[in-house]
Amino acid sequence: EEEEDYMSDLFIKQDVRPGLPMVRRVKEAIQKEEKQKEANEKNRQKSIKEEEKERRDLVLKSALGNDNKGFALLQKMGYKSGQALGKSGEGIVEPIPLNIKTGLSGLGHEELKKRKAEEKLENYRQKLHMKKQANEQAADQFRIRFKTKQEERKMEGDLRKSQRACQQLDMQKDIDVPKETWFWIEPEEEDKKDEEDKEDESTSSDLNVSEKLHILTAYLREEHFYCIWCGTTYEDSEDLSSNCPGDSAADHD
Repeated sequence: EEEEDYMSDLFIKQDVRPGLPMVRRVKEAIQKEEKQKEANEKNRQKSIKEEEKERRDLVLKSALGNDNKGFALLQKMGYKSGQALGKSGEGIVEPIPLNIKTGLSGLGHEELKKRKAEEKLENYRQKLHMKKQANEQAADQFRIRFKTKQEERKMEGDLRKSQRACQQLDMQKDIDVPKETWFWIEPEEEDKKDEEDKEDESTSSDLNVSEKLHILTAYLREEHFYCIWCGTTYEDSEDLSSNCPGDSAADHD
């Protein structure tokens, strides 16, 4: 035999002794609670606002009768119920609905709330726009700084390359002392020897890396006919000027 479904109506209606089943008792309790709510709702005294609303809704839903003076005048002029107004019947059929104000706010309050909401939304949009612009500016500044650092590192590398070439070419011509102290790369021991000497050297030359690179490459071209960008030593100035593209890395690109 098949087992009975304990969730079916047949199982709920069964009267099993001793005592009622748990499902039936729960159902009876729910029904009793609903009946109590309905009784409380009927016995509850309606507020003045609720009574006014019910009377108003009842009047607005009901059609105009003969006791209405305006409707009686229309009927005397030949108007029939359900007919549109106007000589040719192009007017309205139903009366203009009433827009009853139930709140305590003054006139224009809704328009003020709407205007304030629009202003708030516009301010929010402006803040988003300003934040977006700030982020874009920060990104542009970062790219500029990054590019500037890359260019500075490249110029520093070109300067060291020029210093090594200058030192080697000067020594080949038996030049023991550089024309400028920074024309040659200083040994590491001398760099670590004395901080005061470093300060004196730094104050004696206030040139930046770009200026030093321009001066040193010009010296190499004039003194040794050497182009750091080509990596070539030419025979003379005429050979240098005719075969070398220029005196900067941009000219050689």
